[in-house]
Amino acid sequence: MPPTRTPLRLAILEADTPIGRARAKYGSYGGVFTSLLHRAADASHVPRERLEITGWDVVDGAAEEEGEEGGGSRGHGRGVGGREAEGVSEDGGRGRRVDHRESARAAGFNAFGNDAWVVRLVEFVKEVLAQGRVKVVGVCYGHQIVGRALGAKVAKSEGGAWEVSVCQVVQTEKGKELFGGKDALSIFQMHKDLVYHYPTGVEELGSSGPCKVQGMYVPKKVITVQGHPEFTEEIVAELLEKRREQMIFSEEIYGEAMARVGKPHDGVMVAQAFLKFLMEE
Repeated sequence: MPPTRTPLRLAILEADTPIGRARAKYGSYGGVFTSLLHRAADASHVPRERLEITGWDVVDGAAEEEGEEGGGSRGHGRGVGGREAEGVSEDGGRGRRVDHRESARAAGFNAFGNDAWVVRLVEFVKEVLAQGRVKVVGVCYGHQIVGRALGAKVAKSEGGAWEVSVCQVVQTEKGKELFGGKDALSIFQMHKDLVYHYPTGVEELGSSGPCKVQGMYVPKKVITVQGHPEFTEEIVAELLEKRREQMIFSEEIYGEAMARVGKPHDGVMVAQAFLKFLMEE
């Protein structure tokens, strides 16, 4: 018989929930990421059943039920500790298991604020990175939380400009090495907050005109992207529509973003790189 492959235990750390149709389809961002990771596993010829994925609410559930479901002793819990899990982060952090009926939205919060759950989250990420036992993947808000945990400035973009829909990220040589050899990635964006400089000791992965820090990497420790590999055309179109209704996006921003929303993107390729990173010894 062939040797049994070790399961890859992934904790999806959530500080937001999808809206409308996306929520009905996926339940949570844990569901969105599970869909992405399964597609990446298929493309990488990794059996889906090897991935053991759980979601953790870091807003309403932060610091609750520690020692049971929320993480046990610091950095050693069933969901996020030791060799038992690799941290895959939309938003980073720890908490109780996600109840898909609840709203755990990070809307109105940011990665540079001092809300209690955000501060706990940053401190937790610092601990995990310092221990070096659990690999961390940061996506968008998670990318910014990792940047803050490593000492970088995180703040709103100058003038509050948004980067939205499918956008181009120019890759560094390391970025090309990790993400398929392409000079530029096409990836969904949905942000106006930025990591302003690369922390000491990380490798630069890419940049765009509005955002110079599009990805960070430390071998066998952490990988981040500012973009959203997990997003789909349907998810982003719904977000654009909602934010136009809320007058967050002008008609000009909305129109330009909708013109790009159906363009090809490299989300699965990015997720394949995440899986490769997580499975490396």
